[in-house]
Amino acid sequence: MSSIISALIGGGILGLAVVGYLYVNGRITGISGLLAQVLQPKLLVRSSALWFLLGLFVTPFIYQIFVKPEIVIKSSPIGLVIAGLLVGFGTRLGSGCTSGHGICGISRLSIRSMIATVTFMLAGMVTVYVIRHIFGAAL
Repeated sequence: MSSIISALIGGGILGLAVVGYLYVNGRITGISGLLAQVLQPKLLVRSSALWFLLGLFVTPFIYQIFVKPEIVIKSSPIGLVIAGLLVGFGTRLGSGCTSGHGICGISRLSIRSMIATVTFMLAGMVTVYVIRHIFGAAL
């Protein structure tokens, strides 16, 4: 399957999941917000969020059973941990994550989400350029 077709199918499934979660729960699908719900002590608040996050975690493994993707992660485990911590910091700083702002916020025509999305996309591009081309590292 070509990468364009695969991306279209993945985007469609993502869109259906986001709309479905909004329809069923009345809340947007911001992954950092869902994770915060799961970490709250109230079980009733976190049950749908827990199932959604579990689905996000399990789906790539199910996909890998049926389609043998050629994915090679060249980054070091330490680099991935550092990147994850920086993304978490940016999520708190920007009051939301890429899924909350980039998918749900932009689809609701939120100016705040559009600005946040442009900001984190530019920050990501600058970071990759600096790390790979100026420092010569491939974290």
